[in-house]
Amino acid sequence: MIDGKRIAVVLPAYNAALTLMRTFREIPADIVDDVILTDDASSDETSAIARSLGIHTIVHARNTGYGGNQKTCYRAALERGADIVVMVHPDYQYSPKLILPMASMIASGHYDVVLASRILGKGALAGGMPLYKYVANRALTLVENLLLGQKLSEYHTGYRAWSREVLEKLPLEACSDDFVFDNQMLAQAAWFGFRTGEISCPTRYFDEASSINFKRSCVYGLQVLKTAVSYRLSRWKMAKAQIFFDEAATLQLREQDYSRGLRLDAVARN
Repeated sequence: MIDGKRIAVVLPAYNAALTLMRTFREIPADIVDDVILTDDASSDETSAIARSLGIHTIVHARNTGYGGNQKTCYRAALERGADIVVMVHPDYQYSPKLILPMASMIASGHYDVVLASRILGKGALAGGMPLYKYVANRALTLVENLLLGQKLSEYHTGYRAWSREVLEKLPLEACSDDFVFDNQMLAQAAWFGFRTGEISCPTRYFDEASSINFKRSCVYGLQVLKTAVSYRLSRWKMAKAQIFFDEAATLQLREQDYSRGLRLDAVARN
């Protein structure tokens, strides 16, 4: 807890058995009140390891996709009373030790969203980010900043912190269940005028860390451009993209969620 605000860490997981324990051990237990993992129908021991660590564990009966996984994570965090929610991948690519400064930036009242940027500083290439991904990241970010009217160093990090107000306001159910969910969420935050801050974050690329392949990266890039263009056209009133206007698509909180074919297998944290 920071300044009376309850902190939850959410871990959207898929086949993260080899890296979950290392990630969990670096989560600062002195300020984090709740850790939630959603296992998106993994074929390994992800959920069993999560339970053994005392993590509140949710298991999807079928794979819902990266975005679908996060929707479950955020809904659970809100249901369990979080005031600030930090999302970090459980693949140990990012340092959980930065949860404290990220959550503190939101608790200060100065920011509503905080991104852990791999691009600020020199951590991306030094940490092993493939050159083509680095170049694509920089190019997409340039276009997005122009179309969204922002000044971010990157939009593609998998390490983010959100205030409760943001998660309750954004029409997240209108967003994709695929990888572009992250990008659409940031576009929504900009649309609704939320304040976004950044912090420099080292990154690690290694065999066990998750990463999408070249083909899926290309699809993701095209979807990112589509999101940015839709944002600008909507601002100019030349279009009306659903992800910005569907006010009924906010996360609906409930004890259990069967509407998307999920089986919630929850274990409270010790």
